[in-house]
Amino acid sequence: MLVDSHCHIDYDPLGEDKAGVVARARAAGVGRMLNIGTTREDFPQICKTAEAFEDVWCTVGVHPHHVSEEGESLTTQDIIALANHPKVVGIGETGLDYYYDHSPRDMQQKSFREHLRACMALNLPAVIHSREAEEDTAKILREESAGGKLTGVMHCFSSRRVLAEDALKLGFYISLSGILTFKKSQELRDIARDIPMDRLLVETDSPYLAPEPFRGKPCEPAYVVHTAKVLAEIKKVSPEEIARLTTENFFRLFGKVARP
Repeated sequence: MLVDSHCHIDYDPLGEDKAGVVARARAAGVGRMLNIGTTREDFPQICKTAEAFEDVWCTVGVHPHHVSEEGESLTTQDIIALANHPKVVGIGETGLDYYYDHSPRDMQQKSFREHLRACMALNLPAVIHSREAEEDTAKILREESAGGKLTGVMHCFSSRRVLAEDALKLGFYISLSGILTFKKSQELRDIARDIPMDRLLVETDSPYLAPEPFRGKPCEPAYVVHTAKVLAEIKKVSPEEIARLTTENFFRLFGKVARP
């Protein structure tokens, strides 16, 4: 069994055929999918999708892109209240994005801290987005970690090696997407080679970042198989072993998710 640790099933075009998306994932051997929240407005639909499929779970959070729209007033208590749902198993997508800067950086940082504090209050993992913000991401994680009580995953990792090392020191996991399969991603493959096996996850971030050989097309959870295959080649183990390890890692991190 494989797990897609980060997907957006409600985003177009996947949202138009959710039953088909889930069925194709199951046929590919994907036994669990984590449907990620990015705005408060969309959260009810995220939950509804998780409720509709026994193998889909979800998170709650405000993506750094949307902080200026609705996240400035979002408090730790607000996040805790929203997370009071049996299928919510993590907090996020939260973090920092200095590449697009859709939201002011000080607002992103405040929202990021509020999400991390909710994680610790609820004993849930954080799902973290970081782009062109390695130093501030690591700094905030260190400051909010409360001596190691904070845990989570650096999703769709494509940053510099230093952020991977900082996250691993704090006990975080590293999740790899279809970017790992791209021809120009040798630096990422080199980083992946050195990440401990017990800290690795795989994801699609669908409908984005479809792996080879589907690059340029809408991505979906079934395609996590192709990222896992490349990761197996990098680690010099079988695809079955990568599936076993990344699945065990997922259930260890996201402890609320029921095993099949």
